[in-house]
Amino acid sequence: MNVAIVKYNAGNVYSVTNSLKRLGVEPVLTDDADVLAKADCVLFPGQGEAKGAMAYLRERRLDEVIRNLKQPVLGICIGQQLLCRHSEEGDVDCIGVFDAEVKRFRPQRHEDKVPQMGWNSIGNLKSGLFEGIGEGSHVYFVHSYYVPLCNDTIAMTDYIQPYSAALHRDNFFTTQFHPEKSGDTGEKIIENFLKIAL
Repeated sequence: MNVAIVKYNAGNVYSVTNSLKRLGVEPVLTDDADVLAKADCVLFPGQGEAKGAMAYLRERRLDEVIRNLKQPVLGICIGQQLLCRHSEEGDVDCIGVFDAEVKRFRPQRHEDKVPQMGWNSIGNLKSGLFEGIGEGSHVYFVHSYYVPLCNDTIAMTDYIQPYSAALHRDNFFTTQFHPEKSGDTGEKIIENFLKIAL
Protein backbone atom coordinates (compact mmCIF):
# COMPACT_ATOMS: atom_id res chain seq x y z
CA MET A 1 0.00 0.00 0.00
CA ASN A 2 1.28 3.45 -0.98
CA VAL A 3 0.79 5.74 2.04
CA ALA A 4 1.90 9.38 2.04
CA ILE A 5 2.33 11.75 4.99
CA VAL A 6 2.10 15.47 4.25
CA LYS A 7 5.43 17.14 4.97
CA TYR A 8 5.06 20.68 6.32
CA ASN A 9 6.29 22.72 9.26
CA ALA A 10 4.32 20.93 11.96
CA GLY A 11 5.83 18.47 14.39
CA ASN A 12 4.82 14.95 15.31
CA VAL A 13 5.17 13.30 11.89
CA TYR A 14 7.69 10.79 13.20
CA SER A 15 5.40 9.24 15.80
CA VAL A 16 2.82 8.80 13.01
CA THR A 17 5.49 7.26 10.79
CA ASN A 18 6.45 4.84 13.55
CA SER A 19 2.83 3.84 14.19
CA LEU A 20 2.41 3.00 10.50
CA LYS A 21 5.62 0.98 10.51
CA ARG A 22 4.27 -1.07 13.43
CA LEU A 23 1.36 -1.95 11.14
CA GLY A 24 3.75 -3.05 8.40
CA VAL A 25 3.40 0.09 6.28
CA GLU A 26 6.43 2.09 5.11
CA PRO A 27 5.03 5.60 4.43
CA VAL A 28 6.64 8.34 2.38
CA LEU A 29 6.97 11.81 3.92
CA THR A 30 6.49 14.34 1.11
CA ASP A 31 5.37 17.80 0.05
CA ASP A 32 5.35 16.76 -3.63
CA ALA A 33 1.90 17.29 -5.17
CA ASP A 34 2.24 14.39 -7.62
CA VAL A 35 3.33 11.94 -4.93
CA LEU A 36 0.42 12.99 -2.70
CA ALA A 37 -2.08 12.73 -5.56
CA LYS A 38 -0.93 9.21 -6.50
CA ALA A 39 -0.88 7.78 -2.96
CA ASP A 40 -3.50 5.21 -1.93
CA CYS A 41 -4.17 7.33 1.16
CA VAL A 42 -2.75 10.44 2.79
CA LEU A 43 -2.15 11.31 6.44
CA PHE A 44 -2.10 14.98 7.45
CA PRO A 45 -0.82 15.05 11.04
CA GLY A 46 0.83 17.72 13.09
CA GLN A 47 1.21 19.78 16.19
CA GLY A 48 1.80 23.47 15.96
CA GLU A 49 0.17 26.81 15.26
CA ALA A 50 -2.51 27.34 12.61
CA LYS A 51 -1.44 30.66 11.09
CA GLY A 52 2.18 29.62 10.52
CA ALA A 53 1.13 26.21 9.22
CA MET A 54 -1.32 27.74 6.73
CA ALA A 55 1.31 30.23 5.51
CA TYR A 56 3.70 27.34 4.82
CA LEU A 57 1.00 25.31 3.04
CA ARG A 58 -0.14 28.26 0.90
CA GLU A 59 3.40 29.19 -0.07
CA ARG A 60 3.78 25.72 -1.59
CA ARG A 61 0.15 25.53 -2.79
CA LEU A 62 -0.28 22.45 -0.64
CA ASP A 63 -3.61 23.81 0.64
CA GLU A 64 -5.05 23.40 -2.88
CA VAL A 65 -3.40 19.99 -3.31
CA ILE A 66 -4.87 18.69 -0.04
CA ARG A 67 -8.34 20.15 -0.72
CA ASN A 68 -8.47 18.37 -4.09
CA LEU A 69 -7.30 14.92 -2.96
CA LYS A 70 -9.75 12.15 -3.92
CA GLN A 71 -8.34 9.23 -1.92
CA PRO A 72 -8.92 8.74 1.83
CA VAL A 73 -7.24 11.47 3.90
CA LEU A 74 -6.74 11.37 7.68
CA GLY A 75 -6.11 14.69 9.43
CA ILE A 76 -4.70 14.42 12.96
CA CYS A 77 -4.73 17.13 15.67
CA ILE A 78 -3.87 20.40 13.90
CA GLY A 79 -4.51 18.47 10.68
CA GLN A 80 -8.18 18.32 11.71
CA GLN A 81 -8.22 22.04 12.50
CA LEU A 82 -6.51 23.08 9.26
CA LEU A 83 -9.12 21.16 7.25
CA CYS A 84 -11.82 23.45 8.66
CA ARG A 85 -12.95 26.78 7.22
CA HIS A 86 -11.37 29.16 9.75
CA SER A 87 -9.40 29.10 13.00
CA GLU A 88 -9.43 31.55 15.86
CA GLU A 89 -5.75 30.71 16.28
CA GLY A 90 -4.16 33.59 14.40
CA ASP A 91 -7.58 34.47 12.91
CA VAL A 92 -6.70 32.54 9.76
CA ASP A 93 -8.72 31.05 6.90
CA CYS A 94 -7.88 27.36 6.54
CA ILE A 95 -8.32 24.69 3.84
CA GLY A 96 -12.11 24.59 4.09
CA VAL A 97 -13.06 20.94 3.62
CA PHE A 98 -15.27 21.19 6.73
CA ASP A 99 -17.57 24.18 7.18
CA ALA A 100 -16.59 24.72 10.79
CA GLU A 101 -14.78 27.37 12.81
CA VAL A 102 -12.02 26.25 15.16
CA LYS A 103 -12.45 27.84 18.60
CA ARG A 104 -10.12 28.40 21.55
CA PHE A 105 -10.93 26.70 24.84
CA ARG A 106 -12.17 29.28 27.35
CA PRO A 107 -11.80 27.98 30.91
CA GLN A 108 -15.00 28.13 32.96
CA ARG A 109 -13.57 26.94 36.29
CA HIS A 110 -10.24 27.14 38.10
CA GLU A 111 -9.48 23.48 37.32
CA ASP A 112 -9.98 23.96 33.55
CA LYS A 113 -6.44 23.89 32.16
CA VAL A 114 -5.55 24.97 28.62
CA PRO A 115 -4.15 23.22 26.71
CA GLN A 116 -6.05 20.03 27.35
CA MET A 117 -3.35 17.41 27.83
CA GLY A 118 -4.01 13.78 28.54
CA TRP A 119 -6.47 10.95 28.12
CA ASN A 120 -10.19 11.49 27.56
CA SER A 121 -13.06 9.27 26.49
CA ILE A 122 -14.83 9.44 23.13
CA GLY A 123 -18.45 8.57 22.38
CA ASN A 124 -21.29 8.78 19.82
CA LEU A 125 -18.96 6.90 17.49
CA LYS A 126 -19.97 6.73 13.83
CA SER A 127 -18.18 5.58 10.65
CA GLY A 128 -15.90 2.67 9.85
CA LEU A 129 -13.02 4.60 11.40
CA PHE A 130 -14.25 3.34 14.78
CA GLU A 131 -15.04 -0.27 13.87
CA GLY A 132 -14.21 -2.42 16.87
CA ILE A 133 -13.78 0.62 19.16
CA GLY A 134 -16.08 0.71 22.17
CA GLU A 135 -18.08 3.71 23.34
CA GLY A 136 -16.15 5.46 26.10
CA SER A 137 -12.72 4.31 24.85
CA HIS A 138 -9.88 6.56 25.95
CA VAL A 139 -7.51 8.37 23.57
CA TYR A 140 -4.77 10.98 23.99
CA PHE A 141 -5.33 14.71 23.43
CA VAL A 142 -2.99 17.74 23.42
CA HIS A 143 -4.60 20.96 22.17
CA SER A 144 -5.82 24.45 23.03
CA TYR A 145 -8.32 24.78 20.17
CA TYR A 146 -11.28 22.61 19.23
CA VAL A 147 -13.92 22.06 16.56
CA PRO A 148 -17.49 22.51 17.85
CA LEU A 149 -20.04 19.74 17.29
CA CYS A 150 -21.36 19.92 13.72
CA ASN A 151 -23.03 17.85 10.98
CA ASP A 152 -19.68 16.19 10.17
CA THR A 153 -18.96 15.06 13.76
CA ILE A 154 -18.37 11.27 13.97
CA ALA A 155 -17.07 11.18 17.55
CA MET A 156 -17.44 13.57 20.43
CA THR A 157 -15.69 14.19 23.73
CA ASP A 158 -16.11 16.65 26.57
CA TYR A 159 -13.55 19.05 28.02
CA ILE A 160 -14.94 22.36 29.28
CA GLN A 161 -17.76 21.68 26.80
CA PRO A 162 -18.69 18.90 24.33
CA TYR A 163 -16.81 19.14 21.01
CA SER A 164 -15.82 17.13 17.93
CA ALA A 165 -13.23 14.44 18.62
CA ALA A 166 -13.43 13.33 14.97
CA LEU A 167 -14.96 14.48 11.68
CA HIS A 168 -15.85 12.86 8.35
CA ARG A 169 -16.91 14.32 5.02
CA ASP A 170 -16.56 12.51 1.69
CA ASN A 171 -13.00 11.09 1.58
CA PHE A 172 -11.76 13.20 4.52
CA PHE A 173 -11.53 11.77 8.05
CA THR A 174 -10.01 13.57 11.02
CA THR A 175 -9.25 13.09 14.69
CA GLN A 176 -8.50 15.85 17.19
CA PHE A 177 -6.76 13.28 19.39
CA HIS A 178 -3.50 11.54 18.55
CA PRO A 179 -4.22 7.94 17.52
CA GLU A 180 -0.48 7.32 17.21
CA LYS A 181 -0.15 8.07 20.95
CA SER A 182 -3.34 6.31 22.03
CA GLY A 183 -2.13 2.74 22.56
CA ASP A 184 -4.09 -0.19 21.17
CA THR A 185 -7.22 1.91 20.59
CA GLY A 186 -5.31 4.41 18.44
CA GLU A 187 -3.52 1.68 16.53
CA LYS A 188 -6.90 0.10 15.71
CA ILE A 189 -8.20 3.46 14.43
CA ILE A 190 -5.19 3.85 12.12
CA GLU A 191 -5.62 0.26 10.97
CA ASN A 192 -9.31 0.96 10.23
CA PHE A 193 -8.32 4.00 8.18
CA LEU A 194 -5.90 1.91 6.12
CA LYS A 195 -8.67 -0.64 5.50
CA ILE A 196 -10.93 2.14 4.20
CA ALA A 197 -8.20 2.95 1.69
CA LEU A 198 -7.90 -0.62 0.38
